[in-house]
Amino acid sequence: MPKLMRWRWGAAVLALLLLYGCGYYFPYAYDGEHRVIYMPAWSNRTNKLGLDMKIYQSLAHWFQKSSSITLTREKSRADFILDGEILAVELPSVSWDSISEVTGSKLNLFVRWVLKDQKSGTVLWEVPKKLYTEDYRMATSVMATEDDALKKIIEDMSEDIYLGALKRIRKQARL
Repeated sequence: MPKLMRWRWGAAVLALLLLYGCGYYFPYAYDGEHRVIYMPAWSNRTNKLGLDMKIYQSLAHWFQKSSSITLTREKSRADFILDGEILAVELPSVSWDSISEVTGSKLNLFVRWVLKDQKSGTVLWEVPKKLYTEDYRMATSVMATEDDALKKIIEDMSEDIYLGALKRIRKQARL
């Protein structure tokens, strides 16, 4: 093997070792010890029927990204409990054009959640009230654009909860 080729291989191996040892991790996946999360459907204090299931499905989709985490509906099998509540959905503001027609609005979603260690009962993460908001422009169907805004909020919220839960689970694993 020519010296130049050996040098390249050596440099590549050294680079991989440095990257491996630098402490970098991919925040969207948990690959530690297998964990089970009990996640019941959230309480829904709003008049938006099915909103609790949309949130559950979105969160479940995010947690499926980590092969070392399983969601369950059986509390007794869980390492952690992730529970939440939908507090309110509001449409606080509306934009009008020059002929008094609605052109845009804002949708606010207020939620709260808690992540607990099932065995110790320790609260790992609690968010007592969080506001997610999305502006949207009116189209031909007010409901379609409102639903699109809500879908975007749910996706953003689910990502936040997923990443925050993984951060706390990783921290718990180091203890």
